[in-house]
Amino acid sequence: MNKFFPNRLALITLVSACVVILVSMGLRQTFGLFFSAFEQDLNCSRTEFGLAIGIQMLFWGIFAPLFGIIADKFGGNKAVFIGFVIFGLGIYMLYSGPNTGIFFQLSLGVLVGTALGATAMSVPVSEVGKHFSNESRSMATGLVTAAASVGYFISPLFTKYSLGAAGWENTLKYFMYFILFGLIASIFLLPKKKEGINEKNLIKGQNFVSALKEAFSHKGYNLLVAGFFVCGFQITLVATHIPGYMQDRGLGGWSATIILALIGLFNIIGTLGMGYLGTKYSKKILLSILYFARAIVICIFIFLPPSLFTSIFFGITFGVLWLSTVPPTNGIVAQIFGTKYLSTLFGIVFLSHQFGSFAGALLGGYFFDLYGSYDYAWYIAIALSIFATAVHLPIDETPIFRKEQSV
Repeated sequence: MNKFFPNRLALITLVSACVVILVSMGLRQTFGLFFSAFEQDLNCSRTEFGLAIGIQMLFWGIFAPLFGIIADKFGGNKAVFIGFVIFGLGIYMLYSGPNTGIFFQLSLGVLVGTALGATAMSVPVSEVGKHFSNESRSMATGLVTAAASVGYFISPLFTKYSLGAAGWENTLKYFMYFILFGLIASIFLLPKKKEGINEKNLIKGQNFVSALKEAFSHKGYNLLVAGFFVCGFQITLVATHIPGYMQDRGLGGWSATIILALIGLFNIIGTLGMGYLGTKYSKKILLSILYFARAIVICIFIFLPPSLFTSIFFGITFGVLWLSTVPPTNGIVAQIFGTKYLSTLFGIVFLSHQFGSFAGALLGGYFFDLYGSYDYAWYIAIALSIFATAVHLPIDETPIFRKEQSV
């Protein structure tokens, strides 16, 4: 078609992935706004709510590589379609069925988390990555990640308004319509034709087991896995607990919504910018800079007196850094190992991200219930940023060139 899109299939898949991720990540971003209603109507504590979000993150991570296997073998459209069906079931149970105790953890935690394993980030991004060359892949995945940012911007504003005007049960009903829209879009997340892009480092006879062995024997892959844990901890700590944190600092109401919306808006700039920079500069260096910048931003936010200015500053700056880690991380995996098993290999990296997300969601609520403050969770987030800054530097981004093997 043109220099960027190799064919019409790549364009259709990119648009489909953008819609899928806009819906799934947009809805995911809003759950923290439900806490006050859940606390009042369901007597839900911060630890219980944090546990549910933590379980959600954990199941998201566990099922990301499993749905990645399905996508690599049968196509991303089938994997994501199944995910949206499960997503709808989880939301339906949350507003219509028993929604306290174990049922609350099952619906918001297990089912929604399982669904996100297919619909959010790893599978859609990786399926798009398969359609593009190393030269344009970072920009393509940056576009998909930017679509998540659009969802991040729109969803908190809609959800905050709907919670006040219609209540949390009706808001969850409205979510079902968005999920149906994502379900339809997932049909067009089409697999790459086998005769498409010819990669130099693709083994004809490489199977799933040998791909995993190769990845885990590569030092750079293990360092990526370790580093992405940090990303998960930080963004889930913010997404889950920023409403409670702002309320406790005397800036409740719309302040948290403004932060989440600004994160979504400016993450568009961050992901597109990082997608472009990933085509020009070393991706590991970009990742180190990103994580170091996060440490600085968090320090400014928590140590300066709370105000509208610091809230806006945090929303803008952390928004630029929010999902900007995804294009270079996915790009390094594809650059080193090729795209044949990209959904699976990036899904495993994303599993580490979700272990971090589980810790961020759970520890934020735990520390508050124990000490009446989120400070210790923020201190951990800062220390992890320094760790991630260092851990990406030794990664060798050189593609693996293999001798051709027979099937």
